[in-house]
Amino acid sequence: MSTAVKLQEVRIKNISVNEDTITAYLVDGRIISVPLAWSWRLSEATPEQRANYEIIGDGQGVHWPDIDEDISAEGMLYGIPAPRPRKSSKLSSKSGKRLK
Repeated sequence: MSTAVKLQEVRIKNISVNEDTITAYLVDGRIISVPLAWSWRLSEATPEQRANYEIIGDGQGVHWPDIDEDISAEGMLYGIPAPRPRKSSKLSSKSGKRLK
């Protein structure tokens, strides 16, 4: 016997950020939270920067314009933290050698 399951798209209705967590309130009534440390940009942001966000893509994600951070509902749901960029080696444009 097979059962058909209709998967509902995960969409964010509202978001809150405190000193420990990022909490998303979904349109279907669920609430999901992830550690604030999952977003290094939000971790380093001021409370004012954290409060300035916009829901994007009909609820598929959230954008914080002051810090250029985007978090998707699926990323939160499936546990995908934002990677911190690696420090790149600076190269001289003329010689191609590393600068110290």
